[in-house]
Amino acid sequence: MIDYIPIGLQMLAAAALAAGLMGLSTLLGRPARSRTDLSPYECGVDPFEPAGKRYTVRFYMVAMLFILFDIEAAFLYPWATVFRDLGLPGFLEMAVFIGVLLIGFVYCWRRGALDWD
Repeated sequence: MIDYIPIGLQMLAAAALAAGLMGLSTLLGRPARSRTDLSPYECGVDPFEPAGKRYTVRFYMVAMLFILFDIEAAFLYPWATVFRDLGLPGFLEMAVFIGVLLIGFVYCWRRGALDWD
């Protein structure tokens, strides 16, 4: 139990810091008084469209593709650090992984998921 005391102290310090900063921002901050401060866009320009505007499915497809290839980069980095230790079997496994992703990328590209009209 004594090993957890530093962790508890650090959590207590973090909570105290967060509460202190929120309290200071409440005390020292200016209240919102103008019409533009209460709008979702605080640049002083009236919004052109309502905030609840629907997005096309294409937007979500590009977002999912971004996440997919971001995860690919997360897998490639650890593989590259131990590349020499894995040898030819590790290289072939990663080649199959990249090949499957490449087939998916070409499929999405041909279907037009990356085109912005």
